[in-house]
Amino acid sequence: MELSETYACVPSTERGRGILISGDSKSDTILYTNGRSVVMLDLNNPLKVSIYGEHAYPATVARYSPNGEWIASGDVSGTVRIWGAYNDHVLKKEFKVLAGRIDDLQWSADGLRIVASGDGKGKSLVRAFMWDSGSNVGEFDGHSRRVLSCAIKPTRPFRIVTCGEDFLVNFYEGPPFKFKLSSREHSNFVNCVRFAPDGSKFITVSSDKKGIIYDGKTCEKLGELSPDDGHKGSIYAVSWSPDGKQVLTVSADKSAKVWDMSESGSGTLNTTLNCPGSSGGVDDMLVGCLWQNDHIVTVSLGGTISIFSASDLDKSPFQFSGHMKNVSSLAVLKGNTDYILSGSYDGLICKWVLGRGFSGKLQRTQNTQIKCFAAHEEEIVTSGYDNMISRISYKDDQCTNEESIDIGNQPKDLSLAPLSPDLLLVTFESGVVFLRDGKVVSTINLGFTVTALAVTPDGTEAIVGGQDGRLHLYSVNGDSLTEEAVLEKHRGAISVIRYSPDLSMFASADLNREAVVWDRVSREMKLKNMLYHSARINCLAWSPNSSMVATGSLDTCVIVYEVDKPASSRMTIKGAHLGGVYGLGFADDSHVVSSGEDACIRVWSLTPQ
Repeated sequence: MELSETYACVPSTERGRGILISGDSKSDTILYTNGRSVVMLDLNNPLKVSIYGEHAYPATVARYSPNGEWIASGDVSGTVRIWGAYNDHVLKKEFKVLAGRIDDLQWSADGLRIVASGDGKGKSLVRAFMWDSGSNVGEFDGHSRRVLSCAIKPTRPFRIVTCGEDFLVNFYEGPPFKFKLSSREHSNFVNCVRFAPDGSKFITVSSDKKGIIYDGKTCEKLGELSPDDGHKGSIYAVSWSPDGKQVLTVSADKSAKVWDMSESGSGTLNTTLNCPGSSGGVDDMLVGCLWQNDHIVTVSLGGTISIFSASDLDKSPFQFSGHMKNVSSLAVLKGNTDYILSGSYDGLICKWVLGRGFSGKLQRTQNTQIKCFAAHEEEIVTSGYDNMISRISYKDDQCTNEESIDIGNQPKDLSLAPLSPDLLLVTFESGVVFLRDGKVVSTINLGFTVTALAVTPDGTEAIVGGQDGRLHLYSVNGDSLTEEAVLEKHRGAISVIRYSPDLSMFASADLNREAVVWDRVSREMKLKNMLYHSARINCLAWSPNSSMVATGSLDTCVIVYEVDKPASSRMTIKGAHLGGVYGLGFADDSHVVSSGEDACIRVWSLTPQ
């Protein structure tokens, strides 16, 4: 099996804080973090994605070395890992740098030193070290609270500047680096500091809505970004143009601004960049930016990445987004072009077009969390953690009608009957609820603990899985169930049941890592010994021609079995998703789509390209 496409997660964001994205000017690749993943994304082709997932804790920042060969990334535990930018991302070094979260790190221009800053939990808040040995190259006194950003002067003599939550900008000379002076020009958190490419100046931006420019050698204040055209909210990030004549700032006021820098060190507004398609909500606040070659990149709180052309600022930006949290479910739907709907537990539903990637977020009237998710043609059904079932009609990416109904119990699983569109079955702890036309018509207590459910497309048969590992087969008569058979094979609670598209079989899987394919007529096992996962199975999908079944597990693997061959002749994708696989579907008979804890969606080709 080969990976053919990755639809990347978006950067993790946090309200009231900026995020730091960085890049490699030689390859037009940017780096950002989400959970334990460090994402390398090609600005010229956002489907070209590579992900590094070796951090033991959530990663916070990553930077390319000056030669582009190495990447240093920091995490919330205060650890910095240095690893290869290409091929297998081989680990070179790992150092415990701070006692708490790392918020920023920078390489020196000669590629020999790294400075990191963040939260020291009462100990050191900034540390500079040799990248090969980890030995310290200086003492960094002068800060009393979390240090949000740091920068190294890119030309000799080297200088380090740090800034943070104590409103201070501190200046250090070296190496070895020692404290020289503090600047107290800001009256709120100082969120970001960056040197100009030639090292002659540096700029700091703050939640006091100011940007202040200093001399790169002496830390003498030279000027400010013009307050007349300034931001109306906290400025979270700043980036210099490659020629050092302009800077880019982004702010909580939902705008990005490009400033012309004078030789004397003051900034006048050149243009304000507004991102199209913004709803004016909190999610449109801009929290990160990067100016890389001809690309101007901004990131919003909601995770939308906008790429402007620096040489043509009037041109509409290329925009894409995605999930920030675990993508717990997905459905492959047929239309004019085949597309994928994916739902993450934070309530976001995204649409993806195969071969093109991100196609839009579905705007719902109530953005509630999603626990269970089913989709068919122009209808989506979701349940959350509030006993509510939502039926959403959508057309052309717009949700036209959303009805919510309280079923009086916490939903466990739900299943649509596409050929009987008014029927919806929902399971709860001890039974099944029948819904027709948006109304609860019956609630049936089954007398055992229910864990999974599947209904035939015509709504005449249902299979209910139990905590005891048994499969209960029912015929559906009106709004009641008649038990036809009980199948026993599983040794763990049933996690998922799916009918094959031709309805001749069904497959079931359990928390004890086993899957079974059953013949629907004889109710005999058609394929057994599917015991190749090392943890619970979360999801299961059939190929359109009913010849293959795929399983996805907490062990990060996807396994594809052919029904007519022994289970031992399986195909395995190892490490499909960091943290586990939670959603599966077949795009066609030769492509599997998977989603997982890492908030990414991947398309796998079963036949070599």
